[in-house]
Amino acid sequence: MGNLMGIYLLILLSFFLSVIVVTAQIRMFRKIGLVVPDYYKPDLRRVPTSGGVSVLIVLLIMYSLFYIFNSLWNNPPLIPITRLDWKALFVITFFGLFGLLDDYADVGRITKIILTFSFSLPLAIEITTNTVFLPLFGLLVLGWLYWLLIVPTYIMVTSNLTNMHSGFNGMAVGLSTIIIAFLLVKSILAGRDTFFTLGCMLGALLGLLWYNRYPSRIFEGNVGALLMGAAIGAGIVANGFLVSGFVMLIPHVVNFLMYVYWRTMWKLHPEDPRWKPVKFGKIRKDWTIEVPNPLTLKWVLPYHFRMTEWQIVVAMYSLTFIFCILGLFIDY
Repeated sequence: MGNLMGIYLLILLSFFLSVIVVTAQIRMFRKIGLVVPDYYKPDLRRVPTSGGVSVLIVLLIMYSLFYIFNSLWNNPPLIPITRLDWKALFVITFFGLFGLLDDYADVGRITKIILTFSFSLPLAIEITTNTVFLPLFGLLVLGWLYWLLIVPTYIMVTSNLTNMHSGFNGMAVGLSTIIIAFLLVKSILAGRDTFFTLGCMLGALLGLLWYNRYPSRIFEGNVGALLMGAAIGAGIVANGFLVSGFVMLIPHVVNFLMYVYWRTMWKLHPEDPRWKPVKFGKIRKDWTIEVPNPLTLKWVLPYHFRMTEWQIVVAMYSLTFIFCILGLFIDY
């Protein structure tokens, strides 16, 4: 019960702090002109971006506050911050800062892969287990491969999957919030004590989602997408939920595979307009979304049915929610 009360406190404090910080960021970014067009609105309104900066600020403030409070507290820590939590913060911070750089400069794909892989190593070497249970294969002892390959690759891939599965108001932030919430519940049910990062992230993301939902008043930017994906990946590997975490991320994985198929067909048939890379769809007069093809997951439904932006996002929420429920009942 004590842990549950502490988790509720973490979420509430992070949420209210996030609302304050995001509000200030929106005001500041509008003033200095750090805005981008919303391509799915008829007026192409310009919206502040890089909202993930607020999430990162909230995380840093929460860690600082509770570190100071726990140091002054004579009894056992009110809400413990484990070594895994500290290393997770380190990883999330570096992913976020790199995403911020990527928001305003082209860092290149190879650089992104190499650096994001290396950013994950501090958490990897802190994890004590080196085994993973795979269905049909059983328990595999991977030794140093687990720490130096599996863990950093998992976090890197998850971060990039989150970045790719976005594009509509409230989509990436909402999907990440759902997954973080289920990971937090799963960690509580499994008796893990690394809930500090997940609790802070959940509250901070709920605060950002309040302004990022349709119609968005701020976008998360690459800084937000990369740090959210890093937090999800860190939460999965730190708690040993590699299989169940993968199940929760199946919609993200499917979206990636669809994109790979699209790019492959474009390479093979560059003269065929069906495979031409297009980043955005169009909006019709009735505010429904017109998409050029069904080759990303978020475009499948609007390609076959007339749907508004918010209806598409709710459909993606529902799909991820289903797979998160499935992941909740997988022990490994």
